[in-house]
Amino acid sequence: MKVKTILISQPEPKVENSPYFELEEKQKVKIDFIPFIHVEGVSSKEVRQQKVDLSQYNAIILTSRNAVDHFFRIAEEMRYKVPDSLKYFCQSEAVAYYLQKYVVYRKRKIYVGKRTFPDLIPLIKKYKNEKFLLPSSDMLKPAIPKQLDKAGINWKRAVFYKTVVSDLSDLKEVFYDIVVFFSPSGIKSLFENFPDFEQKNTRIAVFGNSTIKAAKEHGLTVNIKAPTPDTPSMTMALEKYIKAQNKK
Repeated sequence: MKVKTILISQPEPKVENSPYFELEEKQKVKIDFIPFIHVEGVSSKEVRQQKVDLSQYNAIILTSRNAVDHFFRIAEEMRYKVPDSLKYFCQSEAVAYYLQKYVVYRKRKIYVGKRTFPDLIPLIKKYKNEKFLLPSSDMLKPAIPKQLDKAGINWKRAVFYKTVVSDLSDLKEVFYDIVVFFSPSGIKSLFENFPDFEQKNTRIAVFGNSTIKAAKEHGLTVNIKAPTPDTPSMTMALEKYIKAQNKK
């Protein structure tokens, strides 16, 4: 079956040169972006209930832009002036670069991992005497606490924001040739919104092993997988599939 329409279960990219826009143009398909999940900040009162005193920490671990936003939001709500001496351990360059929204980059102690959380551990281990705070969502990969504990770090996790299922009722009567998922939360959102969802002729594309597992647990047939050695990105996987299907 030919592919004409694709639904990406994430927000639309803000950059003009997104590979999704290129894919849309090259393969003559229509791509819509609708986030199946979104993030909501918890209140400073809820953070206090977790027995978190920001002044007790001299290092902070930031795994995402959301973590950056909500750390500084909570600091402001608590009227806590973030000290210049605070050490920032960022999972990736993108997260570190995003810090510039809140601090003068060159005047801060910022340590940057390559991309994944294990890449950051050797940097954190160099500062074992620091007291680390990990602001996170309510859904944290179990591997992260395990790696921090294994490294013998003095750290505390605090939930600063939550992952919430979006209202997808507008999609009730809409059909797409391909629906793309990037997390188990996206799969969960689909079935919370549409408990009777039947795949029928919809092709399912998934990114990552945990998302593949969630899709299969919900009885979905996975047609497109990424990353693979041939297709390390979702756009590459989609392009390969579309070319094969639309040639028929």
